[in-house]
Amino acid sequence: MALSEAWLKANNGKEREAVEVVADRDSMSVRISPKGKIVFQLRYRFNNKQERVDLGTYPHISLKDARLEATRLRGLLDQNKNPKLELLVEKEKNINPVTFKEVFLMWYESYCSKNKKEHESIKRMFENHLFNKLGNHPIDRIDISDWLGIFEELAGRIPGTAKNLLSNTKQMLKWAAKRKYIQTNILADVYPKADLNITSIPTKRVLTDDEIVVFYECLKWSRLTTKNKIFLELCLIFACRNGELRRAEKKHFDLKRKIWKVPPSNHKTGYKNDKTLIRPILPYMEDLIREAMELSEGKYLFSNGKNIDEYLTDPASTALPNSVIGWVKRFKKETMEHWSLHDLRRTARTNFSAFSKNRDIHEIMIGHVLPNNQEVYDLYGYVLEQAEVYEKWIEKLERLKG
Repeated sequence: MALSEAWLKANNGKEREAVEVVADRDSMSVRISPKGKIVFQLRYRFNNKQERVDLGTYPHISLKDARLEATRLRGLLDQNKNPKLELLVEKEKNINPVTFKEVFLMWYESYCSKNKKEHESIKRMFENHLFNKLGNHPIDRIDISDWLGIFEELAGRIPGTAKNLLSNTKQMLKWAAKRKYIQTNILADVYPKADLNITSIPTKRVLTDDEIVVFYECLKWSRLTTKNKIFLELCLIFACRNGELRRAEKKHFDLKRKIWKVPPSNHKTGYKNDKTLIRPILPYMEDLIREAMELSEGKYLFSNGKNIDEYLTDPASTALPNSVIGWVKRFKKETMEHWSLHDLRRTARTNFSAFSKNRDIHEIMIGHVLPNNQEVYDLYGYVLEQAEVYEKWIEKLERLKG
């Protein structure tokens, strides 16, 4: 006969002389101990062997739920999976679940640190905004509401960070889903604009000539270290990405041939085109580079303080504009509109247009990919053409310095 809740309730805790097994249906039964403990079990054959697996103890699991679990486990047999082993795997996952932080660190080591130039900044972003809230949570139990609660709050305060963090979290969850740490990437259909109301407004900050004058006054009179002053000035002159200069090794500067080679691993588009950027080194640039080499003991042109085997960190470099702005406010009693290292790059690129009408040269100078497959067929470096623009740019900067 099939079991019923009434029968189970009547026999639960009822002592008997020996173990008793009572069948239900579909290979499920209950095993009752001499002291009346009732355990649901499922019998099945796997690999031509008789097997038995416990489903749970009554009344901690109801008859209805036991039957549902038995049905689920019988479904595993159709997938050529042994229910007993699958339950052991599930139990292990529940006892020692893989946490969000653990998955992030695996993704960071295997993918992020090897493929993303700003991987250190990405790691700090996760540490600052996600680890304290979700770091120890089992990653497969983090609900969409948990994610949205965090991202919506960040979007209201720091939309740029929220957008960047969402993008990297989605990539990490996609990586995790492929490796079966989670069933699906639940953030796959979450978008900055549609779901977080983040609207991207292109930054248009360019330093005026008057601001460049003040910039150089700061480099002359402030207590910024000589190394940091050189770093700022080279960012302004070359219009390079600050990461290209931070990661630059001394050997990348060929002072005999007067060129700076930026290997693919050191610039943003390198992973796409595997191309080395080549920039000319003019005499004034060379003087700054030689001075920086003398100040740095390690292999990098700009080492990370006393850690000579490490290059200048992103936080250390991105803090430099605030040092300049702070000096202006304190010593010149003026308010300088906020600018970033990337704004120095934009300032130079804007000025390049005044010296030459060849936009392709300007794009090459700042390391952008040329349109319409030009880089596939045109491998000429345009070093001399770049030098002509740089020369006019340096002449203007010299005039502004006074």
